[in-house]
Amino acid sequence: MTKHKENQTVEDATSLAPRLIYEVIRREGEEELDRPAKSLIWSGIAAGLMISFSVLGEAILRTYLPDMPSRHLIENLGYSLGFLLVILGRLQLFTENTITTVFPFVAKPNPQMLGSVLRLWGIVLAANVVGALVAACLFAFTPAIPSDLLPAIAELSEHALGYDPATAFMRAIPAGILVAALVWMIPQSPGSVFWLIVAITWLIAAGDFAHIVAGSVEMWFLLVTGSTTAGDAVFAFFLPVLAGNVVGGTLVFTMLAWGQVQEEIDENPKE
Repeated sequence: MTKHKENQTVEDATSLAPRLIYEVIRREGEEELDRPAKSLIWSGIAAGLMISFSVLGEAILRTYLPDMPSRHLIENLGYSLGFLLVILGRLQLFTENTITTVFPFVAKPNPQMLGSVLRLWGIVLAANVVGALVAACLFAFTPAIPSDLLPAIAELSEHALGYDPATAFMRAIPAGILVAALVWMIPQSPGSVFWLIVAITWLIAAGDFAHIVAGSVEMWFLLVTGSTTAGDAVFAFFLPVLAGNVVGGTLVFTMLAWGQVQEEIDENPKE
């Protein structure tokens, strides 16, 4: 084997350095921040619709699997379906943006960049919630899905909204960390992204952690069917889970990731 081939083999076998992973995500974040609002809105609505397949997947497995002790672990594989559709489809999901769009800001912290990040967060979150509402209405008021699945969807929704605000906030922090970790790992796992998404999102569901967008489908389902009040939905679920996801994804994981590369970035300034 020639020296050139040896070097190429070593390079192919070497994992991306943290500084390079950061750079991949930062550039992706800058591209997202530059996208037109209309594109973000439609992509966000599509993500809200597609994430409903996480609820639907769990409901299908819960409905048709026999009632046994391990059913909880198996049915949570269905939770991965919506995330596969959203992430592999390159749709705008709010919790992904808690790391992707924050890296450009921490690299260039200024009011203009902060405004751009908050603008994107607001647009994407609102669009995700609208998409989740459309999905919940399809579940509740149309024959789009078999009626046999509705009891399981109701059970899953009641469970998701069954925590007090403090518990909902704490349960949302691990979900924010895990989604941010997923975004961090994807650049160095090109051949195993499918299984990476399945593993991380299964862990979110199996651990009973709270995700603001997938949970919004369940929140809307209970609201439109009259099974909860707007006050409980907003103050006991939506706001605490939103805060927990942001804390986990941005303040915990993203700041830790930035901390490990900051000195290297400073020593290797971008041209």
